Amino acid sequence: MKQLNLVLLWHMHQPDYRDYVTKEFVLPWVYLHAIKDYTDMAYHLEMHPQTKAIINFVPILLDQLEDFTEQFSSGKIRNPLLRLLATSDLEHITMQDRLYVFDSCFLSNHETMLQPYPTYKRLHDLYQLFNRHSESELAYFSSQYLADLLVWYHLAWMGESVRRNNEFVMKLMAKGKEFSHQDRLQLFDLIGELIQNLIPRYRKLAESGQIELSTTPHYHPLAPLLIDFTSARDSQPDVTLPEHHQYPGGRSRVAFHLSSAITHHTQRFNEQPHGVWPAEGALSIALLKILAEQNCHWSASGEGVLVNSLCASYPDNPLPERNQYLYRPYYVSGETKPVVCFFRDDQLSDLIGFEYARWFGRDAAENFIQSLERIYHSTSAEENPVVSVILDGENAWEAYPYNGYYFLEDLYSLLDNHPFIRTTTYRDYIADTHNKDSIATLPTLAAGSWVYGTFSTWIGDKEKNHAWDMLCAAKNSYDLVMQSDRLNDEEKVQASRQLASCESSDWFWWFGDYNPAHSVASFDQLFRQNLMNLYRLLKLPIPSAVFESISKGNRYNEESGAMRRSS
Repeated sequence: MKQLNLVLLWHMHQPDYRDYVTKEFVLPWVYLHAIKDYTDMAYHLEMHPQTKAIINFVPILLDQLEDFTEQFSSGKIRNPLLRLLATSDLEHITMQDRLYVFDSCFLSNHETMLQPYPTYKRLHDLYQLFNRHSESELAYFSSQYLADLLVWYHLAWMGESVRRNNEFVMKLMAKGKEFSHQDRLQLFDLIGELIQNLIPRYRKLAESGQIELSTTPHYHPLAPLLIDFTSARDSQPDVTLPEHHQYPGGRSRVAFHLSSAITHHTQRFNEQPHGVWPAEGALSIALLKILAEQNCHWSASGEGVLVNSLCASYPDNPLPERNQYLYRPYYVSGETKPVVCFFRDDQLSDLIGFEYARWFGRDAAENFIQSLERIYHSTSAEENPVVSVILDGENAWEAYPYNGYYFLEDLYSLLDNHPFIRTTTYRDYIADTHNKDSIATLPTLAAGSWVYGTFSTWIGDKEKNHAWDMLCAAKNSYDLVMQSDRLNDEEKVQASRQLASCESSDWFWWFGDYNPAHSVASFDQLFRQNLMNLYRLLKLPIPSAVFESISKGNRYNEESGAMRRSS
């Protein structure tokens, strides 16, 4: 009987927010997404054991989750917001800490995470009364105001599954204000408990066979660009590249990130990953060769990459209808040990990422199912289409009411009972011998990412290219020092780890005047601080250019830049 194979791949990622010199977590997004999104996503799968999915964990995210677990165990907290939540005397905190609370505790989607809570909204209204927010004005806010603000911020970031099932959280929300130090300590302990349980929860789901756990090169590098800047010209022939023609030793660096990811994944989950979701879905032929060398069975990218590849492969033929090429996996010709490549349905993935947040949950879930049914009926009777829906498993839900609770509940319920839509994983799909003949051959692969099918989000404009040139210069210095006797073995390990953090794709994502200024400022500072720390570890003077900001962003754009449409 014909069936439609649906693969839901939820990508979980945050860059490394640690300053390796001070050991502080500069930004709180890892633990906030942990108590909200990673917790809720595990819950929905636990409530629907028939629904299969792939959960892609980037190793640097798991490193940080384990770091937070250790912090809670030792009592030595290295994030200022968490420290302040547990601080007994908020009356006498420094003005710097006071400003940090105000700067942090209103950073969220106000429509879904502030306005639904009248007491939290009132705290914001009071803050807004002060137009200039001078230090002398902010000193008027009492310690009780600060306590209530810290509690409400963390309650707003709490997963809906926790809000509905944890009695203590229900009591806090019912109380609404005048939270005591004991209230804050209990909330602090709950946050630690939620983070500590995350990896074991996902490990249990994987051991049951319900989910497949996949990985990404360790620090989330834009691998095709590290290997070869000119790969950007596969999809943008006229793109302007950095002054440095190549990233020095890029291929070996990608091999390092991948090998490290596989090793750490195997240690955590007692099984080597079968597949790799490359950072930003960025694929190239050179990267596929590295994946094959390290025994990866599958990888995936965006629909735009497949379209560009088909156009490059058959330049004289018009592109056929989507249902004739999208809903099947591919081998790339000429590979001696081919990796099976899947390509996401950009339209369906973007509906979840950007559109359904404005719908009633049930209506959105039913619309999604109807879209799948149309795909089923539009493909040939002999074909069992495989539909790949791949997107962030964290950032989308901030725009949904109740953190997407109703949408995900209704979607999984409808999938559980559907007569011909079957949720599966890439590992299970490949293992099914009936699907072997469904794998098509792609004559060539045009390098690109899941955003526009190009690398334009990470390279090509003046600011992004300048950042690449700064990184190339640092890597040249790194190579010279590592070949010398300047560093001992431990110092070399520290420098290597710091370089890996500098190579993350996230820094380049944020540079550009289309992103909100407050986010650009944070990530600009983080990138340059990483470079500064690298030069310090190499025992070299820091170039003056590293002290100057790279990008200002757009102060008129207040929308989150954490996600981008595929087209």
